[in-house]
Amino acid sequence: MASENPSERPQKTSSHRKRDHLSGAQIMFAAIIAIGLILAINFSTRLASSRPLNAFYQDVQAEITVLEQTQATLIAERDFVESDAFVEQWARSEGKMVRPGEVLVVPLTTSRGAQPTPTPQVFVEVETSPPDPEPWELWWSLFFDSAPPEF
Repeated sequence: MASENPSERPQKTSSHRKRDHLSGAQIMFAAIIAIGLILAINFSTRLASSRPLNAFYQDVQAEITVLEQTQATLIAERDFVESDAFVEQWARSEGKMVRPGEVLVVPLTTSRGAQPTPTPQVFVEVETSPPDPEPWELWWSLFFDSAPPEF
């Protein structure tokens, strides 16, 4: 071993040192990968948290559309009620009013026709709540955690 060339020995140790130490480029590459991973996780979290908000937004938009249609219908009805045509329609139908020169005709029902037979009302008793269980059924459920047997 003493016959080894001394110039070969330092090369082995210097190459061995290079393997143990990280270079500046390797450190920068690791930092860039770490930052990229953090940003990807943050972006993924933001996307996942925005999904319920988008669903809520769509629901609210649908409700707004329905309310706008209802508002348009109500505005049209209000405009009709404020018009002279509505007043004349009401006066002739419900108010039983006529214009000068017109004759009001009110049809009356006659008693000569067949009288409708009144239909009797049928009342059916409906139970809206389940029947109360027997005391022994309650105890059975408490002790055995199952439905009581049917006898």
